[in-house]
Amino acid sequence: MAFTRPRFGVYTPLVTFFNDDESIDFEATLSHAKRMAESSVVGLVLQGSNGEAPHLDHDERKDLVRAVRDHLNDLGHTELQLIVGCGAASVKETAKYISEAKESGADYALVLPPAYWVAAMNASVIEGFFRDVAAKSELPILIYNFPGVTGGIDITSDSIIRLAQANPKIIGCKLTCGNVGKLQRISSTLSAESFAAFGGKSDFFLPALVAGSNGIIAALANVAPKTHVELLRLWEKGDLKAAQALQSRLSQADWALSKVGIAGVKAVVSYHFGYGTGKGRRPLGVSNVNSLSDDIVSSIQALVEVEKKL
Repeated sequence: MAFTRPRFGVYTPLVTFFNDDESIDFEATLSHAKRMAESSVVGLVLQGSNGEAPHLDHDERKDLVRAVRDHLNDLGHTELQLIVGCGAASVKETAKYISEAKESGADYALVLPPAYWVAAMNASVIEGFFRDVAAKSELPILIYNFPGVTGGIDITSDSIIRLAQANPKIIGCKLTCGNVGKLQRISSTLSAESFAAFGGKSDFFLPALVAGSNGIIAALANVAPKTHVELLRLWEKGDLKAAQALQSRLSQADWALSKVGIAGVKAVVSYHFGYGTGKGRRPLGVSNVNSLSDDIVSSIQALVEVEKKL
């Protein structure tokens, strides 16, 4: 059976909004999904790092994916693809998350390497984990490389290439590590027809495109999805000078956003777009824009002004 890679374009790793009692704020989260869809992103990543996946239980994950899928369908955005975070510490639970995600309306599973036993996670063990997950998976898989949330585990291009060449269900990767050389090696070795290598941060969106990225999956798209879509349009049009100017704004704002944490991302969205709050699930705290430093606020404000003109 042939598995289709995700479409080329901008994907927003959706934040999950919470009520004061830490229950999921479905109204705000669905409003956010609607704004993303209306901004011409081609897909959403649910229950990734920005979605606070480790803070959601199985039932909440299923309910959230189903709510977003149904909401998008009701709005006529049936073509938007859903990539759902399914990583866990064992092959068994990862496969269960994937099965539940498929049942709830997911198109793809995004899988981190297991990180509880960091010292044991050499290349052989990591590759074995992904082979075993792929054998059981009910969805096509994207490998998620993000050393910042896996105790420093950094999957090599060699491992990703070997896994993709041996497993037709492994159809992509998200590289939040920021290693453009790794992205280039993967994209130039694996066929773009069957494998989608994504850059994972707005900070290097344009360089990632040059290196063969299948678009971008980036936290800053929660704030400025239209700006990301516009940079992609400029790149495809061949207007490198304008794309570079827009990349500069994205890089400044992305650096600022990286300093505020997930709750801060939600606070920025709430402040500028009028839904949700800057509340994370404990142990994450609560953030609001008034508590952020002027340099952070000004960089993000400059990008929001660009966003609202598009």
